[in-house]
Amino acid sequence: MRIRVRRTGGFAGIERSAEVEVSGPEWESLAGAVLADGDDEHQGVPDGFRYEITVDARTVRCLDPRLTEAQRTLVTRVLKEGA
Repeated sequence: MRIRVRRTGGFAGIERSAEVEVSGPEWESLAGAVLADGDDEHQGVPDGFRYEITVDARTVRCLDPRLTEAQRTLVTRVLKEGA
């Protein structure tokens, strides 16, 4: 499974992205939870981050500070491992 995270916004407005190719039940469970949470259609906070998470061909969007635990975990892992 290919997972891509794109982070935009923040105080400096610097974009950061990373992509990983992963397999295993832990990754599948985490990705499934993120996709099940769906898109966050609320307004973000000023200077907050916006995330676009793509798992294979499906993309969801979420905003700080409204990330679910699964979204936060996945974003952190992909940006760390895909760097």
